[in-house]
Amino acid sequence: MIKQAAYAVEPWCIREQRLDFDMLAQSESVFALSNGHVGLRGNLDEGEPHGLPGTYLNSVYELRPLPYAEAGYGYPESGQTVINVTNGKLFRLLVNDEPFDVRYGELRSHERLLDLRAGTLTRKTEWTSPAGDTVRVSSVRLVSLVQRAVAAICYEVEAVDEPVRIVVQSELVANETLPAAGEDPRAAASLESPLVPEECVATDQSVVMVHCTRESGLRVAAAMGHQIDCADGTIETGVLDDVGRVTVATRLKPGRRLRIIKYLAYGWSSQRSRPALHDQVIAALAAAKLSGWEGLLREQREYLDDFWAGADVEVDGDAEVQQAVRFALFHVLQAGARGERRPISAKGLTGPGYDGHTFWDTESFVLPVLTFTQPRAVADALRWRHSTLDNARARARQLGLDGAAFPWRTIQGDECSGYWPAGTAAFHIGADIAYAVVRYLSATGDETFARDYGLELLVETARLWRSLGHHDAQGRFRIDGVTGPDEYSALADNNVYTNLMAQRNLQAAADLAERHPEQAEHLGVTDEETASWRDAATDMFIPYDKRLHVHPQSEGFTEHAPWDFESTEPDQYPLMLNFPYFDIYRKQVVKQADLVLAMHLRGDAFTPEQKARNFAYYEALTVRDSSLSACTQAVMAAETGHLDLAHDYLGEAALMDLDDLEHNTRDGLHIASLAGAWTALVGGLGGMRVEDHTLEFTPRLPGGITRLAFRVRYRGRRLKVTVTAHQAVYELLDGDPLEITHNGERVTLDGGSVSRPVTPPPVRPTPTQPRGRAPR
Repeated sequence: MIKQAAYAVEPWCIREQRLDFDMLAQSESVFALSNGHVGLRGNLDEGEPHGLPGTYLNSVYELRPLPYAEAGYGYPESGQTVINVTNGKLFRLLVNDEPFDVRYGELRSHERLLDLRAGTLTRKTEWTSPAGDTVRVSSVRLVSLVQRAVAAICYEVEAVDEPVRIVVQSELVANETLPAAGEDPRAAASLESPLVPEECVATDQSVVMVHCTRESGLRVAAAMGHQIDCADGTIETGVLDDVGRVTVATRLKPGRRLRIIKYLAYGWSSQRSRPALHDQVIAALAAAKLSGWEGLLREQREYLDDFWAGADVEVDGDAEVQQAVRFALFHVLQAGARGERRPISAKGLTGPGYDGHTFWDTESFVLPVLTFTQPRAVADALRWRHSTLDNARARARQLGLDGAAFPWRTIQGDECSGYWPAGTAAFHIGADIAYAVVRYLSATGDETFARDYGLELLVETARLWRSLGHHDAQGRFRIDGVTGPDEYSALADNNVYTNLMAQRNLQAAADLAERHPEQAEHLGVTDEETASWRDAATDMFIPYDKRLHVHPQSEGFTEHAPWDFESTEPDQYPLMLNFPYFDIYRKQVVKQADLVLAMHLRGDAFTPEQKARNFAYYEALTVRDSSLSACTQAVMAAETGHLDLAHDYLGEAALMDLDDLEHNTRDGLHIASLAGAWTALVGGLGGMRVEDHTLEFTPRLPGGITRLAFRVRYRGRRLKVTVTAHQAVYELLDGDPLEITHNGERVTLDGGSVSRPVTPPPVRPTPTQPRGRAPR
């Protein structure tokens, strides 16, 4: 059962006005703060009650065994799992000897507010202890988007009716006890108390702790410092191996407050020494204190003001989607803003779901949003991929292939997927990475990145495709035995998405090698090799079913028996948990958009009529057992004229976590689905595409949305597009003149605004979905 109305619908914040213990874990994900380097789940300040404690550092993981019923060549030997690092969010509070715990006494009021413009999580609560003593507690928490290593909390306690004795313990705690996370006792044992203490020292109101992971050998440092407004009281500082504590005791008269500003600093390294990391976090604390609490708030607001000036989306007519898309943009930004050559994982830094792994979600769903709103974060994410090329080349050699085979799921660069049909065989991730490079270069013109990073990524992925595929007796270039985006169709021949994306990869690699001949020569690229890439791209086999006049998702797919949707009950979804894979793999049933995603990303390869027929065909087969599907279906529903259906899919993508549609938001947010809310609005209803380095727009609105406005960054410019039922207005907010297209018509933006009429879509029969799988 979905518990809803948890958060008030407001345009610029997420507000919780009652504390529902059954929703604690979901709210901890929703209220998580991060900057791409450090992430704090939205746990209550006192630590308990909690759903799932969590403090994360990007790429800090522990190794764990991967169990196999039968071993096989090339299977990963161990997995990588994100770990909960030292928790600095904790404030233990005693009121006249009674622990502040909202499960006891009377919680007279409660409110938490995630402010999407300020970048803060605010909490206000009034509580009466079992002994009848009442206090007000408030806190404001931030993870700095400006100072990468820094988080800070302002914690205040106020006496209400009677004088009270207050004790606050501000803590740093490592190796917290966590809820059971899995069924394999070997994996659980390897992740229990993963941090080995190396140093725990205290000075006046400050604590530094340094730990090392047991198996992965990563060194983690955390530090806390304080500014305490306490005229009449005592302050003590103490440490143990896994706990550092600053204790403040005072007496408060009614109306008087105790105020504690807590500064946190985090760092980690696989190479730096203990003293170096110690000094690093001490220096970060010093920088935070130099800014001060008000300075950190001001920096945060200025950073977000600049972000929203080039990223905001306005939706009139659907208040829920308006709130949800800003919530989505905020969390997508948090996931990558200060990652700085680290990955963006499927859950960001909001929870331990998927073991903290990075998938193709990053390049195919998250980076498109950041490319047009925060392109620096895209360059950093792709530099991280580049830094893992040696791992990917080694994996390709292990598989008997040339070039680089990037992992399906990873933290550090090695393959962590223990199920190879949906992991190793999903080679399309290489083309997804290449496409992200091409998209970034088109949107920024960053030739330095192209030369130093992009070219090598394109070259090594092109080499993979050239060795993975082959020319058949008819001269067609085939890529056999791979898994496309639809994980319900594993090990298929000539998956259309894979082949079209590989085609773009091969062409782009040859083009970029010609633009940078010296660097290409340094990488060993020859004219013969680029010619072979172009030949493979030209001869790429794209299956087409002439009987049905649709593209089969992969060769022979439309000849498979259809899945029996009428006999499949609602509680039997997702299918992978209720039916054997061998049966799913041989039927016409689609987990998530695959051929439909190909039409979105490679729209140039399909005619409008093909898109319409393909979309209708695959709508009847797609069950959306993946959160990645709705946004793509929204885009293609809009393009093929089904605007109300596009609106429905938009709502599903946007509300995935706020409505907890898949009942697993407790494990972390679905960052790709959140990114998909932007894609559904901008790419779907706004009709934005980039072809031949030109921004193209074909905007259309459903009846439920009266106005859509969005801002994007493109090649040093900032644009605003406003769409109503009958008109689109394009404004160049800053930057040099720019030529765009509207419905195929070339339009030059040179200051001021340009208006064009919105063309209604063609009228087509409304497609149907499998029984019970219409968008939620």
